[in-house]
Parts: sequence; structure tokens; C-alpha cells
Amino acid sequence: MAKKGRIVRISGPVVEAKLPDAKLYDVVHVGEAGLLGEIIKIVGDISVIQVYEDTSGLKPGEEAASTGEPLSVELGPGLLESIYDGIQRPLKVIEEKSQGAYIARGIVVNALDRKKKWDFKATAKKGDKIKAGDIIGTVQETELIEHRIMSPVEGKIESIKSGKYTIEDVVATVASHKGKKEQVKLYQKWFVRKSRPVIEKFPPNIPLVTGQRIIDTFFPIAKGGTACIPGPFGSGKTVTQQSLAKYSDTRIVVYIGCGERGNEMTEVLKEFPHLEDPNTGKPLMQRTVLIANTSNMPVAAREASIYTGVTIAEYFRDMGYDVALMADSTSRWAEAMREIGGRLEEMPGEEGYPAYLARRLAEFYERAGRVRCQSSRERYGSVSIIGAVSPPGGDLSEPVSQNTLRVTKVFLALDAPLAYRRHFPAINWLKSYSLYPDNLEDWFTKNVSSDFLDQVNTSMSLLQKEAELEEVVQLVGPDALPEKEQAILLITKMLREDFLQQNAFSDVDARCEMDKQYEMLKTILQFHEKTKDALDLGIQLKRIQELPEIGKIGRMKEMADVKDVKNLQKEIGSSFDSLSKG
Repeated sequence: MAKKGRIVRISGPVVEAKLPDAKLYDVVHVGEAGLLGEIIKIVGDISVIQVYEDTSGLKPGEEAASTGEPLSVELGPGLLESIYDGIQRPLKVIEEKSQGAYIARGIVVNALDRKKKWDFKATAKKGDKIKAGDIIGTVQETELIEHRIMSPVEGKIESIKSGKYTIEDVVATVASHKGKKEQVKLYQKWFVRKSRPVIEKFPPNIPLVTGQRIIDTFFPIAKGGTACIPGPFGSGKTVTQQSLAKYSDTRIVVYIGCGERGNEMTEVLKEFPHLEDPNTGKPLMQRTVLIANTSNMPVAAREASIYTGVTIAEYFRDMGYDVALMADSTSRWAEAMREIGGRLEEMPGEEGYPAYLARRLAEFYERAGRVRCQSSRERYGSVSIIGAVSPPGGDLSEPVSQNTLRVTKVFLALDAPLAYRRHFPAINWLKSYSLYPDNLEDWFTKNVSSDFLDQVNTSMSLLQKEAELEEVVQLVGPDALPEKEQAILLITKMLREDFLQQNAFSDVDARCEMDKQYEMLKTILQFHEKTKDALDLGIQLKRIQELPEIGKIGRMKEMADVKDVKNLQKEIGSSFDSLSKG
């Protein structure tokens, strides 16, 4: 039953109202238009409400009605292929109701379609004893994804039947231990600020294979891990996240646009429906949920969008899927918190951000992880969180970047000069880092090669040496260097242009498997070793630079078959043998 009160003060998206028996985080309908809000603070009998819509026109004395329930999301069939705003209102339905491109205020719509019938196939039967989280049936939500219906309660199944149902229909009845009969529907609700329960969280020892060589080889992300992609405007954050969404070995993608510019979010909304899943050839949207919140939308909804997205990601994780969550960008989310904190007259922290910024960021990233799902049977899933950060002017010393670095394990530093040189992904190999290689060493040894990490370390040493030599080259020119150091510049050019750089428009090179990554790196380092040996024998670097295999190394990325790369290694060996004999 709704508890009603009156508005006493309005300050932008923050409204104060007298509400009897109000509880923290209750959802409230504010004013005659019924604007949606959430209680974020209670002082005496005054409830401070964060309103998710434009509050212009609201007046003191208007009614505020509490629903008595916290901000929740609906979880069930129909999530995939949907485009929501920050509080899980489907934008297509809102557009139809608003009769235009702008969202009308006070619109209340269901997140999931109440009329569509789904083909439910029961996998449990009458008399089965189940626990909360057990799968009792499935729905083929899209061609790519089977939606697994999980029981929210524990007990004994009294009735269950396959058939076509709407999400409001009862598909099963469960008798709980207390003797109460619980009705199970195709959907459930979950409080967005509360993480979903799991049995066990595992250490990050399986990599998230992204198909991007610079990430998988040099700065790997673990499944259930956390990564941040900071960079200035135009350095390629959104493009990099789109590539990770498309090519990473996850089943579900949740993409949150939390406060990016309208034109950037429009590009994502137009681009994603046309992206093709590389494994099946079907539209990528069939395994994607999009949450769109632009910079001209209310800041309060932007603050909620992060929690909406991660709750949906946890729901699919609990089905046993690997989920990739892309947040673009957490800087805009933090700015929303800063603005709300200012309206609440809170004591500001560094650069005006709230003092609890670090805690909120940590709470968000802590919801990542590879877990054993809540169920009587063994089932495993993961949520990997990759957050973009947009520091003003690319200044990584600002609070959002620094606090994000403290809680994430992978730092992919995007570099504007690299982006302007059309080097994709524009990740700076000297500034980036990953803290996962030690955890992933066993996996790389077992699934790639025992010397994989040694090759990575050798390559990184060469790239760091190149950075030192560049200062000398700028002063005296490359020809003044000894031949051995000129050879290092030749090899590092191969590493940069023929290994680290990828062509996102190439069917072959857009995604690179781990075995090919290893063989490509091995080929370049083999050329490096052979070059060192040849120079020791007195062979001129000029003769080495004339070898046709240098051109073939440049074309490795377009070799579809790994065998061709291995054959190139044999050709390199033969060519250097001929040089030695000649």
C-alpha cells in the first residue's frame, strides 16, 4: 500500500518530502506527473528523494507517494535484444508512448513484455526437491541464447507443466519447508544495489580471450576479472569496448552507456544491431542487453544505470553463462554522483567528488568474479567488468582514474597519438599493465605453450629498449647507432606494426586466436635471434634487411591458417642458413 506525503523542498534532481514510515532506497512517485524517484537519505521525518526524471515544474505541496519497495529490475525472458534507459525502462516502448523521440515525464512502463508468450520447457518434474537457484525449465529466448528459469525459492515442486506462457503466468508451484505454497513465474525482481548470492568465488585463473593480441598476450584479462580503459576524447575507448564485446569468448554482453555524449550513444545504438556474432553469423544483439543513458538525460538515472546493468549481468551469470559487462564511462557516473552530492549539500572530497567515490567504485567492481552459482547442482558462471574512464584532457591523476586503478587489475592506457596514427587498438604498451599473468601462468602453459610468458617478457624488454633508443635517434639519427641496436629497432617495428596493430575491418585479423598469437610472436622473436647470430658472424644488417621474409612477417596477420605462420618460421631458418654459408 502506497504511503503518501507532501513535497517540502526541491533542488534540481533532489526533492525533500514528508513521508510517514519511509525506508531508505524505497521507490517514490513524485508530484502530479508521478515522476520516479528513490529515497537516498532520511533526516527525521524528511525523506530526501533522488528523482530519475526532470523535476522542472514541480512545486512544494505536491504529493509524493512511496511504493514501499526498493529500486528493482525485472529479470526474465525478453531482456536480450532490449534497449533500456538507466532504470530499465524500454526505450522503444517509451518512444511509442511518448509519440516522439523525447521521453515524456512520468511514463511508467514494464521492463518486460507482459503480452508475449514464451515456449517454456520444464526440466524439473512434480515431486522434485529443489533449492533456490535450481533450473526448473528453459525458454529459447533468441537463436543464440537459452534462457534458464531459476527457482527463487527452496522446497518441493507440487506442479509444473511445459507450455506457452506470458511472464505473469504461474509455471510452477513449490511447497516451501514452512508449508507455504510459492508460485514461480518466468520472471523475478531483484534489488539493484544488492549483489546476487553465490556459493563460492574462485581465483582469476582462466583468461578472457578477447582476440586482441595486445590484450591477450601482453595485458591479459581474467574471466571474472576487472579492467579499466582510460583515455582522452577520440582515443578509441568505445571502439575498443565494441571489439571486446564482439570478439571475447563470453556468451552474454551487457553494454552500459552511462552518460556519454548523445552522438556517441547514438552511434552505439545504431552500430550494435548491425554487428555480427563471429561464431554464429547471427546478429550480436541476440546475446546483448543495451542500457542507454546520455549526458542530457537526468543525472540520477545515470547513477542508477551502473547498478541496473550489473544486476542483469549477475542474473545471466547465475544461469551458468560467462558475461562481459562494458561500462562507458564511469567518469560520467562519478560526475552524476558529484552533482547529486552537491544538491545534498554533502562535504565534497577531492575535485568536488563525494568522499565516498572510492567506496562506490570498489563496490561496483567487486560484483565481478567467476563463481559457483547458487544451485544444488554444480554450475559456474562469470561476470567480467571492463570500464572506460574519460579523464578530462587525458589527465590520469584525477580522482576517478586513480580510484579505479586501485580496484581494477588491468590498466589499458589508450593513447591519442597512437589513435591519430591509425594504430588500433590504440593501447600504449609502455603505460599499460595487467596483474593477472601470474594467476594465468598455468593456463598458458597447459593451453598455449610453456615458453609463452618468456616470449612475452622478451618482447616487452625489446619495446622498452626501443623507447630508450628513440631519444638517441632523435639526437643523432638511426644510422649513427651500432648495427645491433639498429637491429632492435627493426624487430620492435615488427612487434608494433605486425603484431600489436590489428585491422578491425579485416575478416581474418579482427580476431586472433591464442595459438596464432603465440606463433606470430615466436616468428618475430625467431627472426630477432637469427639476426643477432648473423651480426655476430659479421653479416651486415643491410643484407638481413633485404630478406623477403621481412615482407612475409608483415603479412602474417592476414594468414588464416596457423600452419602458414609455422611454415614461415622454417623459411626464416633456411634464409639465415643461406646467409651464413654465403
